[in-house]
Amino acid sequence: MDEMQILVPVTVKSKLTETLKKTLMNEIDRNLSRVDHDLSALKSEAEAKIAEQAKINMQAVAPLRAQFDQQHMRLAQVREKLLADKEHLDKLTIGAEITRPTMNRVVTLHIGDDMNQVLASEILVEDGKIVAFRN
Repeated sequence: MDEMQILVPVTVKSKLTETLKKTLMNEIDRNLSRVDHDLSALKSEAEAKIAEQAKINMQAVAPLRAQFDQQHMRLAQVREKLLADKEHLDKLTIGAEITRPTMNRVVTLHIGDDMNQVLASEILVEDGKIVAFRN
């Protein structure tokens, strides 16, 4: 066998433009609104179910409360991460490069190829258009 085809991950980076920054900020704001809504709904649900459970079996209230507290903490962590992401994005200057989700590409390898070159690929995107391939 003289060659082999493999899938190799490719880093995708986006050049930050005003349009992309606005889009990402809007996405973060929408996600924050969803999390805030979920936190509010969870609080209402917790109060109702705990009050209902208290009428039936007081001993079951503590585990139920712990379950709701755990869900609340998870949502609060998601909210904090979104706020940190928003703050980080706000500080980035136009032209900065943001790493996006990785993609895969098919590569044909030959004996003697430099694996470092094969694995060090990047795609640079600006406003949805590919502007460069980098090795």
